[in-house]
Amino acid sequence: MKLMRIGVPGAELPAAHLDPQTYVDLSDVVPDFDEAFFAGGGLDRIRPIVEERIDSGRLRTYANQRIGAPIARPHQILCIGLNYSDHAAETGQEVPDEPILFNKAPNTMVGPDDDVRLPRAATKLDWEVELGIVIGRRTSYLDSVDEARAAIAGYVLVNDVSERAFQMERGGQWVKGKSAETFNPCGPWLVTPDEIDDVLDLGMWLDVNGERRQTGSTATMIFDPYTIVHHLSQFLVMEPGDLINTGTPPGVGMGLTPQVWLRPGDTMHLGIDGLGSQRQRVIEAR
Repeated sequence: MKLMRIGVPGAELPAAHLDPQTYVDLSDVVPDFDEAFFAGGGLDRIRPIVEERIDSGRLRTYANQRIGAPIARPHQILCIGLNYSDHAAETGQEVPDEPILFNKAPNTMVGPDDDVRLPRAATKLDWEVELGIVIGRRTSYLDSVDEARAAIAGYVLVNDVSERAFQMERGGQWVKGKSAETFNPCGPWLVTPDEIDDVLDLGMWLDVNGERRQTGSTATMIFDPYTIVHHLSQFLVMEPGDLINTGTPPGVGMGLTPQVWLRPGDTMHLGIDGLGSQRQRVIEAR
């Protein structure tokens, strides 16, 4: 299934995406794709309902509705740094021995095509196309990588927007450069694992103002999604609906020569095979 949420910010309704024209409305079945939904076996509960509504023709047609993030605001957004071997080489840094962990504020999450707002005093706004993992059940101290596989509800496309001066030059932790409002466009869909043949063979790309900046593949991930979930479970408890951003391939603005930073009026267009695409416009600070 490809789960999505449609509507104005704060009032999105749950649905299942079928094709560019149609979707299945699920707002009469579940209130939202949130922690309670995943914890209560919501994916298994709605699967036969989606199939029945497809068979009976109970479909709706897109009519310029806003697409929100495919999950409600999570308990936490966890992030993995330097998780692509070619991106580590681009930045001149050593491949890490174990996953580098940082976090983003959960209220950074916005829809896939919502505006990205420049923070006040920002000078080095950057882009990062990433594969996101959505956790499907309360998870801690997993015994194996195989057990981690069963804890994943699905995958999403994420733009891990960053302010590099805040992140690298202001001291403290990376969270300062990662947690401004609008810094985590997510979606358009949560894609369940059965829809993906090989999560470690997905093409990734990102354009800025129509110019290709990132071209990569999940094949160059240093730590795969199952290893990441297993590893994190040894240090913290992940709740149903939590999001993990798993790192980015080469081509970020910080890694270019000369470096390139986003400015108001710029547009980002990005995608991952099977997970859809996003488009954001950068707007002025408020």
